Amino acid sequence: MQPQQILAALAGGAALSGSRLAAEAGLTRAAIWKQIEALRHRGVPIESEGAAGYRLPWPIQMLDEAAIRAALPPVLAQRLGALDLYWEIDSTSSELQRRGFGAPDLSVVLAETQTAGRGRRGRSWLSPPGLNLYVSCLKRFDAGFAALSGLSLATGVIVLRALHAMGIAGARLKWPNDVLAAGGKLAGILVELSGEYQGPCAAIVGIGLNLRLTDALREQAGQPICDLASLAGGTPPDRNQMAAALIASLAEGLEQFEREGFVAFAADYAEYDALRDIPLRISGATGDFEGVGAGIDVRGALQVRTDAGLLSIDSADVTVRRA
Repeated sequence: MQPQQILAALAGGAALSGSRLAAEAGLTRAAIWKQIEALRHRGVPIESEGAAGYRLPWPIQMLDEAAIRAALPPVLAQRLGALDLYWEIDSTSSELQRRGFGAPDLSVVLAETQTAGRGRRGRSWLSPPGLNLYVSCLKRFDAGFAALSGLSLATGVIVLRALHAMGIAGARLKWPNDVLAAGGKLAGILVELSGEYQGPCAAIVGIGLNLRLTDALREQAGQPICDLASLAGGTPPDRNQMAAALIASLAEGLEQFEREGFVAFAADYAEYDALRDIPLRISGATGDFEGVGAGIDVRGALQVRTDAGLLSIDSADVTVRRA
């Protein structure tokens, strides 16, 4: 019995004894215990219930490729170049990078868990199995890099559209690529480009979305974080339906961006801009300065009002915090 099979057996929330799991798997109880410990090490909150065995504090839903496909609009499902689900992978974006130029447009990769999930500026992204969503999508563009200005901001709007489709409200957008709620990060976005500056290019859009977080994961994150369970009265939406809503929103939104550019997303971004009229401290290679958030421009650059006037920040290699 592999870790994913043990997690699936415990997914319903009922307690299962180590002896029962061992008998069903044809393994020793010691071997089952090692698998349980491996899942715990990855952040799964498996509890010990004495003689009753092991249980999760709440039921979870395992990702299921067939269920995700069934939840997609049929026409959209046909447009996807690929839809692949892995139990464990280094990162969903790395997998699409390995596929290279042979990968078809709108290829999507999901994983239950990542061993090397990546965030912006090389930061790691916590990726426990069974709790959250880790999705990457490859989109090809005939235009070059210059036409993709604002893509990470547009992706934030795309994530909010998926949340709204699932009845989840309360999230906002923090420039350049974070989705915030209840004072913490709800989702992170990483956009990686390849190809020609003035010719055909491709974007790999990676999204990590928190559905359910444990206290241990909140401490490990090292920053305020939030989950959909907190926004939905304690119970997150169905993981497979949320995954389908996110994939549908990605496919539709990235095709819209290809046709219309960031201008099609600017009004929505402005509505959910978490930095507008907020005192900010910006830190970068050239030093620190303070100002007040003044929205974004047509290219997606952050506007900051300072004593020296209105400044535009279009490099993502800065840190933006509340002053």
